[in-house]
Amino acid sequence: MAWFLGLGITGVVLLALSLIFDGLLDGALGGGLDGWLSLPVVAGFVSMTGFGAVIAQAATGVGPAGATAAGALAGAATAWLICRLSRALMRDRTAVAPTGADLIGTSGNVVTAIPAGGFGEVLLRLGGQPVKFAARSSAPVPRGAEVWVEAAPSATSVLVRAVDR
Repeated sequence: MAWFLGLGITGVVLLALSLIFDGLLDGALGGGLDGWLSLPVVAGFVSMTGFGAVIAQAATGVGPAGATAAGALAGAATAWLICRLSRALMRDRTAVAPTGADLIGTSGNVVTAIPAGGFGEVLLRLGGQPVKFAARSSAPVPRGAEVWVEAAPSATSVLVRAVDR
């Protein structure tokens, strides 16, 4: 039983190392540890084989060979589950991040007055969050005025025009 507990604990340590050094071993070996040979899958198999054997031996009183077989079945099922879950997580994609092009046509307020042909600052909403941008305008725009974004020449600057109301 001590050997099986040692095997289970070794698997838990491997799993902790795979969480701490996420992908380090995969990168060192050229990414060849995908799927069934990934460290979390191997750690789950080793851990569940050891703990499954301990449970089988304690619950049913089977010998070491029977406990090993029961533990290996539990380990294989756990490895399959971890492999399937990790593949599902790797395929999961998030929404596209907002870009400067999403700003065109939006309105905002001038934070720092914009001189004619010079730079000022405007507060715009990008992805629902307030973000301050450097702004240029062909005409002077006072602080607090509402503006429309006409273009986004860079990731941190916009071309604006004052809103006539």
